[in-house]
Amino acid sequence: MNAIERGDWRLERDADDLVWLTLDCPDRAVNTLSQSVLAQLDATLDALDASKPKGLVIRSGKSTGFIVGADIGEFAALESADQAQRIIERGWRLFERISALRYPTLALIDGHCLGGGLELALACRYRLAVDRPSARLGLPEVMLGIFPGWGGVKRLPRLIGAPEALAMMLSGRTVDPRRAERLGLVDARVPERIAEHAAAQLVRSGRPAARAGHLLRLLESAPFRQLVAAKARRDVEAKDPDRHYPAPRTILELWERHDGDPLIEPTLVGRLFGSAVAANLIRVFHLQERLKGFARQGDARDIRDVHVVGAGVMGGDIAAWCALKGFRVTLQDQQIERIAPAIARAAKLYGRRLKRDHRAIRDAMDRLIPDPDGAGVARADLVIEAIGETLEAKRDLYRALEPLIKPGALLATNTSSLDLTALREGLSEPERLVGIHFFNPVAKMPLVEVIHAGDGASDETRRACAFVGALDKLPLPVRSTPGFLVNAVLAPYLLEAMRVHDEGVAAEIIDAAMVAFGMPMGPLELADTVGLDIVRDAGRGLTDGAAAPRCLEQHLAQGQLGKKSGRGFYSWQDGKPAKGKPDDAPDGLALRIVRPLIERTRAQLAAGIVEDADLADAGVIFGTGYAPFSGGPLSDERLAPSATGAGATMRDDR
Repeated sequence: MNAIERGDWRLERDADDLVWLTLDCPDRAVNTLSQSVLAQLDATLDALDASKPKGLVIRSGKSTGFIVGADIGEFAALESADQAQRIIERGWRLFERISALRYPTLALIDGHCLGGGLELALACRYRLAVDRPSARLGLPEVMLGIFPGWGGVKRLPRLIGAPEALAMMLSGRTVDPRRAERLGLVDARVPERIAEHAAAQLVRSGRPAARAGHLLRLLESAPFRQLVAAKARRDVEAKDPDRHYPAPRTILELWERHDGDPLIEPTLVGRLFGSAVAANLIRVFHLQERLKGFARQGDARDIRDVHVVGAGVMGGDIAAWCALKGFRVTLQDQQIERIAPAIARAAKLYGRRLKRDHRAIRDAMDRLIPDPDGAGVARADLVIEAIGETLEAKRDLYRALEPLIKPGALLATNTSSLDLTALREGLSEPERLVGIHFFNPVAKMPLVEVIHAGDGASDETRRACAFVGALDKLPLPVRSTPGFLVNAVLAPYLLEAMRVHDEGVAAEIIDAAMVAFGMPMGPLELADTVGLDIVRDAGRGLTDGAAAPRCLEQHLAQGQLGKKSGRGFYSWQDGKPAKGKPDDAPDGLALRIVRPLIERTRAQLAAGIVEDADLADAGVIFGTGYAPFSGGPLSDERLAPSATGAGATMRDDR
């Protein structure tokens, strides 16, 4: 085949008159659909009009995936809604053109296919996905505070049915190739070795384009469309009753009233693009990418075997997650009876994550090996300690482990508060002990703090960050200090909430006020979830010697530890707190409770616990769930610095 370079695109026509169009954006790790890339694609289609092929296959030239979406940097630089409208119009018209081509088109998807990348694939007649479990397909624009403007809102419901399509678009949820095949999002998933052959065969097949079944197509027509939209709208209201996020409602309106065509009502574009929420969510996206960048600075390819000491909730769940992500894991505790509950929790996790993929569930369970005698220590490339927060107990364990650990293996602690320098005392190779601090629940919390003792650029820390990245988590390097970043800012926040409760304000009112503020969970429900005994122990060194709140002491005196004991600030049934309907919160309650969190975040930044304010915001957002729409605690426009610059005063503009 003769290749013709067209900027970021490479065009090749084979002996069967099929055109293979490959996107490979130079100087970028991933393919994105910038305005330049779209213009080149439009010009390429012009050239093909002069000599129409028998078929067109669009694929990626990168090993990192297909296309991850539009160029987010271009959206972040927009200065007006008119500029946004022009970008949307170009992509919409181009993909409409692809959809109307007389010759068959196919998107050969290998790796991530997101946002505008999936909208391009949806505009093709066929879609094949290379069968990689790590690949994700979806329209996550809502996570950036915007909507799929290049045809996704129109085409995805027609392909897989409105209920599933709306659920994906309104949540930003992505699916792997196996799930995509079940949904009908792709025509098939194929092994890499036969992907090109399968693509050529399908594009020549003459098969009609896939579409949703008859009953699902019926939901596209009135009045069923209004019923589907009403159901989805109720779900949106339940998740965001305070209307912090306008994008999901705009997506619903765009689908219900305009069949996904954003050119019909340009005001929908102006409502979102350039808004403070979209700007903050785009900033949060860039913060996330920066955290991912720490994982790329190191090399953890030599870490294959992981040994975890401590099969409690944290240790057991860390081991389960590592096994889910492909590592061979040995899990040690003093008795097999202590390991059994962790194995049972792992089985439930794999069932939820892997659905009906029984082979994948079996493989994950096979990788998680009970090891009460610690035989896996000598083989492990990484040993993670996850026992109780007692300095001497941890040191004793390290002294026992160090002679058994092979040269070059990392030793890590999951400590949530202890000083790394103190933990290293007595080790012959102290530099290889690093902190890898996961948060509870491990499966849901995206952030992992990687603790260093002022040696943030060490090989050990870089390897630890790379390992965290291999777990699909976000590594945040932090300097060792009590509580590091996340727990240090949470402790005074929880303390203030409990003080308010001591003053007679009901737990339901406190938690409702903070959820309305934008937190994913109220502070007292969070304390119950973490465990009131853990909150007490972790808080002792993080609240400047403040006395424990009366309510906390009373619950602990009665053996009420929160969710794990069935009773704390709430009664817990089937893993959920029983709550009454809250009364209205007193004026300024949310701002009073959040003030200590903001002040401590500023203090940790000033002390150099994290490198800069962006990383402080990132850590608190991804480690505590602090309202992403606000941009983070140091960027929240609802918080205003005092006239003197000391501390923070706050206003409530809602």
